[in-house]
Amino acid sequence: MSPQQGKLLQQINSPIDLRQLDETALPQLCNEIRQFIIEVISANPGHLGASLGTVELAVAIHYAFNTPVDKLVWDVGHQAYAHKIITGRRDVFQTNRSYHGISGFPKISESEYDAFGVGHASTSISAALGMAIAAKLQNDKTEQHIAVIGDGSMTGGMAMEALNNVGVSNTNLLVILNDNGIAIDKNVGAMRQYLLDIVTSRAYNKLKDKVWKLMGGNTRYGKNSRAVVKQVGNALKSTILKKSNLFEAFNLRYFGPVDGHDVIRLTKLMSDLRKIPGPKLLHVITVKGKGFEKAEQDQILYHSPGMFDKTTGEIIEKPCKSLPPKYQHVFGKTIIELAELNEKIVGVTPAMPSGCSLNMMMSVMPHRAFDVGIAEQHAVTFSAGMAARGLLPFCNIYSSFMQRAYDQVIHDVALQGLQVVFCLDRGGLVGEDGPTHHGAYDLAYFRAIPGLTISAPMNEVELRNLMYTAQLPGKGPFVIRYPRGRGISTNWKKPFEEIRVGSGRKLRDGDKIAILSIGHPGNFAAEACDQLQKEGITVGHYDMRFLKPLDETLLHEVFKKYSLLLTIEDGTISGGFGSAVVEFMSDHNYQVTIKRLGIPDRYITHGSPSELYAECGFDTPGIVTAIRELL
Repeated sequence: MSPQQGKLLQQINSPIDLRQLDETALPQLCNEIRQFIIEVISANPGHLGASLGTVELAVAIHYAFNTPVDKLVWDVGHQAYAHKIITGRRDVFQTNRSYHGISGFPKISESEYDAFGVGHASTSISAALGMAIAAKLQNDKTEQHIAVIGDGSMTGGMAMEALNNVGVSNTNLLVILNDNGIAIDKNVGAMRQYLLDIVTSRAYNKLKDKVWKLMGGNTRYGKNSRAVVKQVGNALKSTILKKSNLFEAFNLRYFGPVDGHDVIRLTKLMSDLRKIPGPKLLHVITVKGKGFEKAEQDQILYHSPGMFDKTTGEIIEKPCKSLPPKYQHVFGKTIIELAELNEKIVGVTPAMPSGCSLNMMMSVMPHRAFDVGIAEQHAVTFSAGMAARGLLPFCNIYSSFMQRAYDQVIHDVALQGLQVVFCLDRGGLVGEDGPTHHGAYDLAYFRAIPGLTISAPMNEVELRNLMYTAQLPGKGPFVIRYPRGRGISTNWKKPFEEIRVGSGRKLRDGDKIAILSIGHPGNFAAEACDQLQKEGITVGHYDMRFLKPLDETLLHEVFKKYSLLLTIEDGTISGGFGSAVVEFMSDHNYQVTIKRLGIPDRYITHGSPSELYAECGFDTPGIVTAIRELL
């Protein structure tokens, strides 16, 4: 059954249709869009809270600006569902994040209204500025440029670098700061406090209200709006909070804060801002989860809640009996156990405490666990600094986000031989978030760095033991990568055992052919071996555990015994684990037929993990097929 659409929403197939509406109809349209998002996402899970908070913002932007001629760039994309619905994707919105459906994020190839593809934080200002400079160089004076960035993303160093550049660019760029006080978890740091001071300042709000009345309130802005706005800007520099305005210091004209849910006022304000040349910033206050009580009450849970009752908001749990835990849960429990044994251990994450389960440590050891905001580079070097002074940081960063801190891992950790434990959550194919979030490259890009130990557990017990091993004295820089989702065992909380660095393990003997696996896909390989055994095909299986250093003793045994080998990894086959095995074969002059399974050399779409494993050919049926083809 197709989701219900309101009468106004049924008429909107593009922003051109939106602009035909009288502005008095916009509040009703926003309500219809909000209800439509709730209905669709309740049955087709996605990022609910952020998009509910930006309905009026999306409507106002497309109403006031001439998109797609005017270029709109959203930061991250969690907040862009209303944008997608307005820009011609209403009737396919129920396929959002589904296999072969539309992307959960803006994507250039999907719509002309998606000016730039996004997925990682803090990129919108840089991208929009690049477009604005390009328009200037091409002598295009009609094009406007808008970057919508959340206050959480504003903590990213890249956003600050971009603002520094914007201020001297003399471009028609509008930065809209969507301030709701929360990214996925509560925002942290001085930027959060600065914005809070602005919003809660009585003096500021009195001045803001006075100016609003001077400009005509809800009826009109008046002919002298530019003069009034300039007056506000000058006042902000010296009177508000008795300190200079940060954004004006970057040479952006600052406007706000304004109510991000007053769509008529927003539309009037943006129409006026469109006429003001030069770089400017509009500070908009919104509520994450706006209009849906449960989402407003628990903004962390309802960031991406899964399936829920669209009326009550209650989460719909699938009936289950004693499911294995998620790997992130095992990490969260284990780091607390280790920290109780080792007083040097501290935890670090860049804005993902609930996502990686470091919030468990924060609740019991708040002085030893640090959320540094959306700042992966800082997280790594911050960890390095603590390690240089004798602490033992466990730095937990999603695999795809770790790409942003590659230089810091090399220069600040590995080169100096500092004992930092990098726990890479979401290693491999992550599912519905798609190519911007797949942790496809970590095995390959870390393998080239001297001095790193690189490991991947096949199950929860191995994860615990690798974490235990990594914190022992003298282990140096240590990488542990594991996937999103659940492991395989409910009986995982066992006494710690050290795993010898660089040691794999033989799981079963075979006749002619063997599988070499690393990480969680080894479980798919084990299932394939069981299935083939029933057909009379005996396959050897080795869980290598370490990409670096490789267990060369075990590999010599394998290459001397088997003439056919299959390598399996949940990472890119270009330069990854399979490549390392092939290099070993070449270096030692073995002559063996090897087939590599993993993520192929292309970008993998979004879909459920099982669908994506099947597409890449390393799920259980894919492994069975590959074995038969080799024999």
